[in-house]
Amino acid sequence: MKKEIKEYQNIHLIGIGGASMYAIAAMLKHDGKNVTGSDMQESEHTKYLESIGIKVVIGHQVELIQNADLVIYTAAIHDDDVELSYARSHGIEAVERAVFLGEYTKQYENLICISGTHGKSTTTSMVASVFLEAGLNPTINIGASLQKIHGNYYIGGKKYFILEACEYVDSFLHFHPTSEIILNIDDDHLDYFKTVENTKKSFQKYIDLLPKNGFLVVNIDDENIDDLTLNHDHLLTYGIQHDANLMAKNICYSELGFPTFDVYFNHEYLDTFTLGVLGRHNVLNALATIAMSINYHIDLEVVKKALKEFHGVGRRFEYLGEYNGAHVFDDFAHHPTEIASTYDSSKSIKHHETWAVFQSHTYSRTFEHLQEFANILSKFDHVIICDIYPARETNIWNVKEDDLVKLIQKENPNVIHIPTYDKIALYLMEHVQPNDLILTIGAGPVNQVAKLILNQKVSN
Repeated sequence: MKKEIKEYQNIHLIGIGGASMYAIAAMLKHDGKNVTGSDMQESEHTKYLESIGIKVVIGHQVELIQNADLVIYTAAIHDDDVELSYARSHGIEAVERAVFLGEYTKQYENLICISGTHGKSTTTSMVASVFLEAGLNPTINIGASLQKIHGNYYIGGKKYFILEACEYVDSFLHFHPTSEIILNIDDDHLDYFKTVENTKKSFQKYIDLLPKNGFLVVNIDDENIDDLTLNHDHLLTYGIQHDANLMAKNICYSELGFPTFDVYFNHEYLDTFTLGVLGRHNVLNALATIAMSINYHIDLEVVKKALKEFHGVGRRFEYLGEYNGAHVFDDFAHHPTEIASTYDSSKSIKHHETWAVFQSHTYSRTFEHLQEFANILSKFDHVIICDIYPARETNIWNVKEDDLVKLIQKENPNVIHIPTYDKIALYLMEHVQPNDLILTIGAGPVNQVAKLILNQKVSN
């Protein structure tokens, strides 16, 4: 960026309704900036921004940026975007979201970045919950909604900024972390990285961003992390399967599926923890949180309380309600590894049968992981496949919903493709039984199915 953040006054955001963008907009408004923005569709985020005095246009309006001295845009915005093209052709500085956020967070004493292919939002929220419980007043930016802060951002003090750091298009390489958590590395976002080897190279560059006195927390159970160079001066490893500084042992689950486990620090018993979220994967997320808490000398009783009272974030195995005795959950999972965690969480709950409603997110991911999706989805008792959510893509891969249906049918005949949310909701309402689990799965708007069922507003 050409100037320091404090020197910009009129700032326009393209794609202002996105999870990170709307948080940035609100923070800038809080800082006394004149903020405007545009998005292609109205949302709860855009409505909220308007309620705090930010002018938001649905669609394009180049007039809004004529007086702007800075334009911020998301990675999803194409170069031919009307507003972005106008800014560049008229000499208005334009920067991508991650570049701006990297500069913005320089004003904080500690930037705590949580990264990994899966589990970033949950673990960032866990860390944030601990810091809030400890009274450390952190500033927070998460990719999902945390009930404790009534949204996905919180404006606190200047000592701690807790940030969900996404690897897509190398966004996290624009940050200046003082502490990092790496949860896992998987073969996701292959439309950008092409291979998992390239993804690992990106994570290695991310580690190398840490200053000499920086703090690194890594999941030693993840084989791809094990391939990285981890000879960092301040390193804490965690895991369940492999020898690590911080380990969870004697894991057991309550009737509702919540885990309790003993934590060992350098082979000595530390304490026993109980979580308010489901699944073995969340035991690993909690270990990462405990490791970061140890680094910042947070009292262990505070950590235990915060983790027990943490009940997850929006769209991460989120319990939504009940329909005729069937329990309805929603999960953001959009990669086979994440769906495996969803399945694992469902197994820990006493139930009759499972109904997985899956919407694949992007054609490229569907094509790359078609067989893997089929393998994990076939484990559910019943599977409903929605139309693929294209997001930013056109279907150059010529992949179809029926390709997935046919693969699942080889292992599980109880699979069907239903194209519309209304028809899916109606089908479920006619077939589910008491104590069944309905799980809407995917990063797109598949959760609309759950809302239709619970509101019982379905048109034939």
